[in-house]
Amino acid sequence: MHAGDSGPRPLPADCEKRRGFSRDTTLTDRTAPSGTCLHEFVRQVTRQYLEDMGSTPPDNLHEVITEEVEKALIGTVLDHTGKNQSRAAEILGMTRTTLRSRIRRYQID
Repeated sequence: MHAGDSGPRPLPADCEKRRGFSRDTTLTDRTAPSGTCLHEFVRQVTRQYLEDMGSTPPDNLHEVITEEVEKALIGTVLDHTGKNQSRAAEILGMTRTTLRSRIRRYQID
C-alpha cells in the first residue's frame, strides 16, 4: 500500500450493472466476457466444474479452486512486474518470503 491509500479497493457490489454484465451472458471456452465481474466468473466456472464432475463427488473443492486461482494470480502479477518479486509481493499484499514460497509450491517459472 502506498501513502495516501485508504486500503484495498473492493469490487463494486453492482458490478454487473456498472460493467454491462448480464446473467444471460454465457462463458465459452472458460473465458470471461469483457467486463465480467470476478465473482460472477468464478461462480460460472465453479458451476461448470461441478457439472463436468457429474455424479463424482468433488473432494477438497475449496482447496482446488483456491490453489488454481492463487497460482494464476501470482503468475499474472509476476508477468505484469517483469518477474520483479518485490513489486509483485507488494501488489499481492504479501511478503517476498511468502511469495517465493508460493512460487516454489506452484512451480511458477
